[in-house]
Amino acid sequence: MMKIKFSDPRIFVITIIWLMVLVFVGTVDQKYIGLYQSQKKYFSSMILWIWYIPLPGGLLTMLILTLNLIAFFFKKNVWNKKKLGVLIVHFGSILLLIGGGLTYLFSNEGAMQLTTKNKKTNFIQSYHDKELCVINLSEFKDSLEYTNFSDKILKIGNTLNFETLPFEMKVLNYCDNSRLIIDNKKDELHKGKMAKSYNFECIKSEIENSENKSAIKLLLKSIDSKSNDADGIYISRLDPGQNVQKIDYNGFEYAVILQPKRTYLPFDIELIEVTKINHPNSEIAKSYSSKVNVLDNNNIKRKLITMNNPLRFKGYTFYQAHYEEEAGIKTSVLAVVKNYGRLFPYISSIIMCIGILIQIFIRMPRLFKK
Repeated sequence: MMKIKFSDPRIFVITIIWLMVLVFVGTVDQKYIGLYQSQKKYFSSMILWIWYIPLPGGLLTMLILTLNLIAFFFKKNVWNKKKLGVLIVHFGSILLLIGGGLTYLFSNEGAMQLTTKNKKTNFIQSYHDKELCVINLSEFKDSLEYTNFSDKILKIGNTLNFETLPFEMKVLNYCDNSRLIIDNKKDELHKGKMAKSYNFECIKSEIENSENKSAIKLLLKSIDSKSNDADGIYISRLDPGQNVQKIDYNGFEYAVILQPKRTYLPFDIELIEVTKINHPNSEIAKSYSSKVNVLDNNNIKRKLITMNNPLRFKGYTFYQAHYEEEAGIKTSVLAVVKNYGRLFPYISSIIMCIGILIQIFIRMPRLFKK
């Protein structure tokens, strides 16, 4: 019976071939299910289910590849001068995979919108993740109190509560993508403009995940078991004008908002000017640029962000992504990335090049002897 050790080079070859298959199939399927769902299905999964057959997903494959490279260092007779270059190349490869793991686990990306109306902001919005946000509009004048619930717990039947909230909310319905249905109601149970005028139904998700209009139906109930005029059903939908639902609870004003998940930055970005340059004799954009102030405590730094010149500050990278103009209000959209593994590809590539050169010098005397 043939024995295969974990350091066997055949495992390396098989995992590389399987990764090529995943890349090909995932790229083709992207046309039908979208980029986000394709990445999630083929590359961010431990197990890939094809019908009822479990296959290794991209995450499991990369883990096996990493362990195979690490196992190489435990082979017999590998620690000698003749294989120094090979050892260095393997070490560089492992660093590259570790960098990819850090990026997968801890990286953060999203979009920041800066407008000529509301020039300053300090948060980015996720492209894919949602959250239900409850804001106490009455408690503070200078800073508002936020309570956020991740979309991972927005499941039908779940009850949402928090120690600072005087009420709890039961999820009656939640859809990743929805269609509004006109449904005028005159009863006292349904509260707010959305719940009184509309209902919604779940529909198939769009290919582009950012085009989905998520919606949630909530039953709000007082925690102290006493009835309150605010108790009732509320609907919030991920669409401008339909997401903010006001609640007047015992003289305190709250807002319930279904929104893209926000990540708050330890500094502010202020838009000074946004510029769009078109191609000659057309309205097609050639380039965008944004002149901004980075407000970090009492320090102000003025920076110019262009399509080929991103801003890097405190681990975040800001790319000029898009430009919009509506009703005289200009909007600059920045793609924001925080990648803890950003330097690993550069470092590992240098290490692998050094390893290859060393191995060439080691092998060179043998070549001349022949």
